[in-house]
Order: sequence, then C-alpha cells, then structure tokens
Amino acid sequence: MNGLHARHGADTHGATSDAAMDGHGGTAAMPMMMSVFQTATATPLYSTAWTPTGTGTYAATCIFLIVLGALFRGLLAAKAWQENRWLDQELNRRYVVVAGKTPLAERLSNDSLAKHANVVLSENGVEENVVVVKKPTVGARPWRLTVDPVRAGVDTVIAGVGYLLMLAVMTMNVGYFLSVLGGIFVGSLLVGRFITTTDH
Repeated sequence: MNGLHARHGADTHGATSDAAMDGHGGTAAMPMMMSVFQTATATPLYSTAWTPTGTGTYAATCIFLIVLGALFRGLLAAKAWQENRWLDQELNRRYVVVAGKTPLAERLSNDSLAKHANVVLSENGVEENVVVVKKPTVGARPWRLTVDPVRAGVDTVIAGVGYLLMLAVMTMNVGYFLSVLGGIFVGSLLVGRFITTTDH
C-alpha cells in the first residue's frame, strides 16, 4: 500500500513537472519571444502599461519610434561633430615669439611633422608674430577631464537609445519595425552627412 502511494505521488509529481515545462524545456509561465512578424496593434512596448488600445495609440507609438530612430542618428552626428571639435582643439596650437628667444618658426622648420603658417596678430596697434601649428596625433590621445567624461556620457546615451530601438524591433511587430527603419532613414537624411568623420 505504501509502495502504491509512493508511486502515485511520484507519478503526480512527474505529471506536474511535465505540465510546467513547455516543448523547449522552459517553464510554461515564462513568455516566449516572438519568432515571426505579426501585425497586432495591441503589442506592448517596453512594458505592459505601454500597450496600444486602439489605432490612434498604435499610430502614436509608431510616431514615437520614428522620432527615437531619428534622435539616434542625430546623437551619432552630434558625437562625430564634437569629436572633430575636440580633435581640432588638440591639434591647433598658437605660439607667440618671445623677445630674446630663438624664433619659433626656425625651431618648427626642423620638425618635419609640424604643419604651420606664419600670421600676424594685431591688438591695440601692437603686432606680434604668431605661428599656428598643426601636428598629427601619434598614438592614443591623452585622457582629459573636460573631454572624456562627456564622451562617456554621450556614448552611454547613444547605447541606451540603441537598445530601446532594438527592443522595439524584438517585439516582431511590423509597424514598430518599419517605424524604427523610417526614423533611422529620416535621421540619416537630415544629419547623416555629419556622421562620417574626415581624416585630419
């Protein structure tokens, strides 16, 4: 009798375990990621609270994704522009010839890597010889407190927006997918020419 009871308990436990498992070895309570595109307008975005309840809210969600995609491209363009600005500040140096010192132009003529131009700086009627020096960087650029934390913050924001766009695409909703692509198209159309950096 005890043997029958033990075997019945084991069978019941096995049936319960089998019922809790799906065909892929996971629990049935866990949601499965969509593997095919679908067109349901009531597709949640980022949370169950953000679930369109009609055509109007679905269209508003798609517009949001278009704007987010365009913003992503805008952030990339802003980062490229700022990187060029930082690089120009590092490469452009201005020096003034000091009385009693060897002329800077003469010293620079011995530097084959330096690109320079002699100009005259005039202020309040006093003229000074100024040399604008531009020299290519060698190796890694130095770490700067005024530059690198800002760069890290911008990179983090860009990564966050990119992951939000990726999560929208992973819903496998056709409208969301096309909205993300449309936003990236609009953003590239507006500011894509600024994203490609030029060599200095």
